[in-house]
Amino acid sequence: MAFRNKCEKVLKLKPDLLVIQECENQEKLKNALDNMDYNDILWHGQNPHKGVAAISFNDVKLSLKSGYSEEFQYIIPLELKSKKRLLNLFHIWAMPHITNRKKDYIGQIWGALNYFSEFLKEDSIWIGDFNSNAIWDKKKRIGNHTDVVNRLEEYKIRSLYHQQTREMQGQELEPTLYLLKKMHKPYHMDFCFLSDNLINENTKISIGDYDDWISLSDHMPIFIKSING
Repeated sequence: MAFRNKCEKVLKLKPDLLVIQECENQEKLKNALDNMDYNDILWHGQNPHKGVAAISFNDVKLSLKSGYSEEFQYIIPLELKSKKRLLNLFHIWAMPHITNRKKDYIGQIWGALNYFSEFLKEDSIWIGDFNSNAIWDKKKRIGNHTDVVNRLEEYKIRSLYHQQTREMQGQELEPTLYLLKKMHKPYHMDFCFLSDNLINENTKISIGDYDDWISLSDHMPIFIKSING
């Protein structure tokens, strides 16, 4: 929240694309980015202080794909265009379901995978706060974390972190979240899944360091570099 008070540190990284959860609306973002040469801001939410935003820079352009459904309120299908190619970007902030608790969190992503199944055949990025991990697979939901990982695997869309580290799902050594900013409450809940065609020998993922970022958020930033295309 209040990204306008945090953006200076992030923008020093000179990103091509920012994907932000719990983010204030586009009007506040435009004011914060007034001196930056950004291309597109796509924001979605009901609370002006707390939605999801994708912001593009340099040669990257963003637009909303057709097919968005309120059933998956914070799983936003976007089209990402660069000089080299066109691909799908699914911006994720997994939340409680409005009417069916079995569809909470990862259950929403499972439903979205089925709803957007045709798009999975194209080069895609699934990225954001999944609010999930394989350690919670036993919870009664419609589609658990491992189900989601396996479904994406069927389309050769894989977690970049797990590809790079060779760690198993549910056995991650690097947290992406320190619950309530407590160092003794670490979880790995934020992910970037990429189609194989988008991964090459230069594609790298890293997670922000607790000491560097905890003053700004209990979620650590995830940095992805050199995506093919």
